[in-house]
Amino acid sequence: MRIQAKVGFWLGGFALLILLLWLLADVLLPFAVALAIGYLLDPVADRLERSGFNRLGATLFILILFVLVLVLAAALLMPVLGAQIADFLDALPGIVTRLHDLFVEQGGAFVARFVAPLAERFGIDIGAGAGNLQGSASEIANEAARWLGGALRSVWSGGRALIGLFTLLVITPVVAFYILLDWDTMVRKIDGWIPVAQRDTVRGLAHEIDAALSGFMRGQSLVCLFLAGWYGIGLTLVGLKYGLLIGLSAGVLSFIPYVGSLTCLVLATAVALVQAWPSLGLLGLVLGVIGVGQFLEGNILTPRLVGKSVGLHPVWLMLALLGFGSVFGFAGLVVAVPVSAAVGVLIRFGLRRYLASPLYLDAATR
Repeated sequence: MRIQAKVGFWLGGFALLILLLWLLADVLLPFAVALAIGYLLDPVADRLERSGFNRLGATLFILILFVLVLVLAAALLMPVLGAQIADFLDALPGIVTRLHDLFVEQGGAFVARFVAPLAERFGIDIGAGAGNLQGSASEIANEAARWLGGALRSVWSGGRALIGLFTLLVITPVVAFYILLDWDTMVRKIDGWIPVAQRDTVRGLAHEIDAALSGFMRGQSLVCLFLAGWYGIGLTLVGLKYGLLIGLSAGVLSFIPYVGSLTCLVLATAVALVQAWPSLGLLGLVLGVIGVGQFLEGNILTPRLVGKSVGLHPVWLMLALLGFGSVFGFAGLVVAVPVSAAVGVLIRFGLRRYLASPLYLDAATR
């Protein structure tokens, strides 16, 4: 087969996969989570098989234990989280309005004291412009507060949230069971579909992708658990309202790089300012909890548990998050890093082939 036909074959298969994912974007999340669960727990099932379990018994044991842990955690946390969610949704418009008022008051004082004298030296009158800007900002903030609070309440209480929760709690475990049960069979079946001439190459690439994904997914899962506990307990102990809700949400979202820490910083800072103003003591404690958590994550946990397994530059990682999120929504944010890691392996393989090809070597010898 000519090289053009080979390239066309693989590019066509990749394009077909992207098209299917795009068409199924609305129902992708529970299946993506189930696939991640099956991938994470497959080594445990293999170890149980070596200990004497059959595959069905190992799968049932793992998933029953997994579901029991989730149910126990939900039973312990949901009463508190449910109350905090309801209170937070009711208080959100007031928090946004109060933040706006604080920024207007303190910003106006800052402008009058520092910016206005400097502007006068250059002959610029900012009085009228500042007044108009302040009025526009007030209207925008009030409208944003009302819209955001109403939207969150409707999503939380509406059928869409219930359907999404139903799919995650019911469909995901069922799909995860079948994926974990048939994982080795699926791998062998897919391996049998690979063209014989490229089988060794594809297997080598699959091992590289598996090394990148396993290091990231298993390591990042442990990092998320730690951060959820650290932020949730830490913010609660310093006295922040909705601290458990903000901390646990940030820990879960930390599976998506940058999103968890940014969410925690923005929400916790906003609540701390509104809750304790004019005192900044609570804000300092909140920033201390977040700062220590970020230090532990960046300098101890991530290097030891995740390392450099993904092999992506932060700029490319942010580009992948934005691209997948815009196309596939929240499910795209969840799968952005694993898919990008796999694509990175393929790109590096293509680059190695190019650097060893006559196309590059002939050009270098001219």
